[in-house]
Amino acid sequence: MATTRPNVLLITTDQQHWQTLGINNDEIHTPNLDRLAAAGTVFDRAYCPNPTCTPTRGSIITGKQPSQHGGWSLGTKVPEDEHFVGEDIAAAGYDTSLIGKAHFQPLDSTEEYESLEAYPTLQDLDFWRDFHGPFYGFEHVELARNHVDEAHVGQHYALWMEEQGFDDWQDCFRPPTGNQPAQHGRWNLPEEYHYNTWIAERTTARINRCVADDQPFFCWASFFDPHPPYLVPEPWDEMYDPEELTVPSVEPGEHDDMPPHHQLTQTEDPDFSDWRESGQGIHGMRSHLHDREDLAADVAIYYGMVSCLDKYVGQILDHLDARGLTEDTLVVFTTDHGHLYGQHGLTAKGPFHYEDLIRVPFIVSHPGTVPAGRRSDALQSLTDLAPSMLSAAGIEVPRTMTGVDQLDVWRGAVDSAREHVVVENRHEPTTIHLKTYVDDRYKLTVYYEQEYGELFDLVADPDERENLWDDPASQELKADLHRDLLFAEMGQEPLWMPRIAGA
Repeated sequence: MATTRPNVLLITTDQQHWQTLGINNDEIHTPNLDRLAAAGTVFDRAYCPNPTCTPTRGSIITGKQPSQHGGWSLGTKVPEDEHFVGEDIAAAGYDTSLIGKAHFQPLDSTEEYESLEAYPTLQDLDFWRDFHGPFYGFEHVELARNHVDEAHVGQHYALWMEEQGFDDWQDCFRPPTGNQPAQHGRWNLPEEYHYNTWIAERTTARINRCVADDQPFFCWASFFDPHPPYLVPEPWDEMYDPEELTVPSVEPGEHDDMPPHHQLTQTEDPDFSDWRESGQGIHGMRSHLHDREDLAADVAIYYGMVSCLDKYVGQILDHLDARGLTEDTLVVFTTDHGHLYGQHGLTAKGPFHYEDLIRVPFIVSHPGTVPAGRRSDALQSLTDLAPSMLSAAGIEVPRTMTGVDQLDVWRGAVDSAREHVVVENRHEPTTIHLKTYVDDRYKLTVYYEQEYGELFDLVADPDERENLWDDPASQELKADLHRDLLFAEMGQEPLWMPRIAGA
């Protein structure tokens, strides 16, 4: 029987498309995530608050939108004087830990954004040998920053590789200086030294310590994959045959009614200079034209990365079983944002609020408390994680958190707790500044000081091929959704009105 003060285990991946679970896609093999889903409830309409890392990760630990907590874009920093979920859980007697990726701070320390996750500290192993927190509400952290063979490798992950006797680990990563290209496909790193192995081992070690101390735990196991570059150790690199995979593609003309930066991505040499107010590069503002054969090869590796991390999620779940902790542990699985691998002709991420990029996989399991084998269409936002986890632990939710307490929804006591979600995306002060409002059927995306926008009927057009923004018959609907977004931004419930005729 579950205790009244359950352990809380948050497991996240990085940039995982919501359909890359075996329960949603019979072309991919994720047996451990599938069994977690069978033991709990799958929420099919979960959304990130921003389709990039720092903003969403800041929302997970604050329970606020990125525009509220201040880490509004990549290259910014989640302010350290914010109130974090770990502080409240620790005050209630829980051990709090983060193992894996944080990315609350930028890679470059500046006068505006001083960063502990930046060079040269990032690779000062003597510093990390002695530093384990506190950090953003976590009493104990073991961190890394690199995705696969990126030069940013260091921190506790590098120390662990050395402790394992892997003296030549640097040969598997790009050097900090120079222009050595990324490996592709098969990573020369042995799986036993992969960061998935490290995260699973260190997560279970932290759980063991809590058991020994008879202390409940809040642990975040934060995986790095399947974020590109596309790279995975053998044999996972050959697990999927590119010729047997379904590779999404663009439909001719589908960008004709979309904002101009969408249209430019489908050209050979696009000029995005009009969007670069700061002069900095912007994720996704490039040509997205690609060769189908090359993309299929990338998708095969991306799937291999998902299946590999699934193995190590399984090791953590097996450990809960072996220690008799499963019934006493609330497990939440999700990712920080989605991914594009050919959908609408796009790849990776950028200022594109298609479902592929803002919708995320989301599973909640707690035997005896959360219904097993259930699927729900109740809207979820990753801003809801903090208040919901606090509520599960019997801790009062601070009024500063603007996310919604979803515990009763997770437990099946009520059907839903929100009428809408809002997704933000701001790379530049004005030119790349968009917000999306999603309700049970419709989706509106507005751009700062622009006349263009997006409006989709997700019931009639789930693949988002027909933008209704300029459709004469949809103008009343568009006005209603604009009003609802305004109320949402004001923190009020929208005034629900009848939609277009027949809706």
